[in-house]
Amino acid sequence: MDLERVGTVVEQVTGVSLSRASVWRLLTGRLGWSLQRPERRAVERDDSEIARWIAHEWPRIKKGP
Repeated sequence: MDLERVGTVVEQVTGVSLSRASVWRLLTGRLGWSLQRPERRAVERDDSEIARWIAHEWPRIKKGP
């Protein structure tokens, strides 16, 4: 999370300048937000299509032995 950017928006909207620690406390303590991390795998992932591609397409385009 880019706490400096959030702090800049808070300052622009309210006129109150907050430190990074204060922004973090505001988001997590008062607003109840939590740190979210994205999943490493795409939601649209199709494992059967990936297996088909590896079995049929990859050998066709692979260079070397």
